[in-house]
Formats: sequence, C-alpha cells, structure tokens
Amino acid sequence: MFYQFAAHIVRGLIWLINGKVTVLNQDKVPDSEYVLVGPHRTWWDPLFFAAVGYPTVYMFMAKKELFKNPIIGWIIRHANGFSVDRDNPGPSVIKIPVKGLKKGNMSLIIFPSGSRHSSDMKDGALLIARMAKKPIVPLVYQGPLKFSGLFKRNNVTLAYGDPIDPLSFSKNKELASQEFDQILKDSFNALDQSINPDFKYIDQHKK
Repeated sequence: MFYQFAAHIVRGLIWLINGKVTVLNQDKVPDSEYVLVGPHRTWWDPLFFAAVGYPTVYMFMAKKELFKNPIIGWIIRHANGFSVDRDNPGPSVIKIPVKGLKKGNMSLIIFPSGSRHSSDMKDGALLIARMAKKPIVPLVYQGPLKFSGLFKRNNVTLAYGDPIDPLSFSKNKELASQEFDQILKDSFNALDQSINPDFKYIDQHKK
C-alpha cells in the first residue's frame, strides 16, 4: 500500500518539476517479473526507473548507511528497499531479491555498476536473474545530471532495450561474467545512441 502511495507522489513530483518524460520501447517490457538494469548516472534515476515502470512494483538495494537515519530507513524499507553492505555483501543480497522475484509480486531494479562512479559491471544482476529464472531488461536514462536541470522541463528520455535471457550465457562463471559485461555495455551504448547519437556521459563527481 505504501509503495503505491509513494509511486503516485513520485510521479506527481516528476511531472511538477520536470514535466513530460519521454519513454521509448516500452513494449519490450515483459508482462511478468524481471530484473531491470541500467547505468547509474544520478541519485534520482532510480526514481525515474520506478516511475515509468509503474504499476509494476519494484524492490531495490540501498546502501546500509541510509538505514541509520530512522526516517529515511523507514521509508526505504516500506518502499521495498533492502540493505546492502557494499564492502562486505552477504548472502542476503542475493537471497532477498531472488525470493521476491520467485514470489511473482515484485520486479527488481539494480545498477550493475554498483555506484554512479564506476563503469565496471558486477555479477550480482546476472546471478539473481539466473537463480530466479527471470529476464534482464536494460534501461537507460538521458537527462540532466544536476538537479537544477530538471526544472528546465521536458528534457528527460528513457529507453528500454531487448530482454536478455540470463540462461543464455556460459556455464563458466568467469566467462559468463565477461559475456554479460560486454552485452550490457553494448546494450546501454546502443540505447544511448538511439536517443541521442551525440550523447556522452560525464560523471559530475568523479574522484
């Protein structure tokens, strides 16, 4: 119930601040649960991912530090967020989303790069999708990378890619990881090009 309420609030705020959001290839989204993956470019792109995908209900990972704030932690938990220790991720990081996907009532949003400041793909998304036997759906955000840019309105586009079968990769873990990494990069690049051939992501807070 809280998720649905929060989703309507977020969609309303996005419309109020940014205006219309352009969404491409929405027909590629499966009818049943899936793992939604994308390059993590801003702190608000998860909100856009969830908003354009509604009424699909998503769960997502959030760094454990956010749960130290009782108010923020309460909101995240009730919005289907679960804690992850980036330095020492435990088995629950895999078990929780796999269980949710298998139940058939939630999809998963995950950013394979792990953070906004990394281009290296991680294996978690592939492992979760394989164990849950759910497709992986790429999605990219192109829009302002500074919050003030959203107020210029009607300048955000998201594009879905073709679903990826997690069982189509090599059974060898290392080889599967390399294959998955390359396919995701190629998919994200192709989607970026389909939105704007001149697009080039620039990390606003690169160390």
